[in-house]
Amino acid sequence: MTQIWFRRGAQLLIGLTLYAFSIALVVHPALGSMPWDVLSQGLTHQFGWSLGTAVLVISVGVLLCWIPLRQKPGIGTIANVIVIGVLVDPFVDLLALLPTHLPLIARVGMMLAGIVLNGLAGALYIGSRLGPGPRDGLMTGLVARTGGRVALVRGGIEVTVVLIGWALGGTVGVGTVLYGVSIGAILQWLMPRFEVPLVARPAVPDAVHDHHWVPTPAD
Repeated sequence: MTQIWFRRGAQLLIGLTLYAFSIALVVHPALGSMPWDVLSQGLTHQFGWSLGTAVLVISVGVLLCWIPLRQKPGIGTIANVIVIGVLVDPFVDLLALLPTHLPLIARVGMMLAGIVLNGLAGALYIGSRLGPGPRDGLMTGLVARTGGRVALVRGGIEVTVVLIGWALGGTVGVGTVLYGVSIGAILQWLMPRFEVPLVARPAVPDAVHDHHWVPTPAD
């Protein structure tokens, strides 16, 4: 059990760190940001905040929306807010060291890498089963309260934040569209590979050679 908790904690932190880096990778090429980051960019334009500060403020604001939805945060939820919010700016500053005028193919490659990395990061931290991120919890809370379909609720949330962010000055482009149409498939493929099992299956005869873990419902 100690090994499982260590894996869950390590996977959570690695996933959140990669998530912050993926935000910077998609934002830097200026080819369109991920939906929630369009809103973050809009706030940076309006208030002069850093991107990391905007991400942190939005995360806290979304968490407050959990209260009427009766959602309960987990350790992973709080870590999501803090780790991603703190690490975004250093990663943005790191990528700022690259040449100012990158070739288009390099910018496209960076954007695509960021989208794929975001899917990997999401699979890692969700698979740790230590609590959903603020935005995921908002979606599941609305689904539970309204009875709406997950795809429709998530789509409605993301369209709303993109429109608000764009109106505030956020960057909408091909990266925004590609993320929207691809992230679901990426997560669907990766999540089963990173979901941490919580209970070990009892030993079986060697002839069976079955040493897999049996997953149990998330905490």
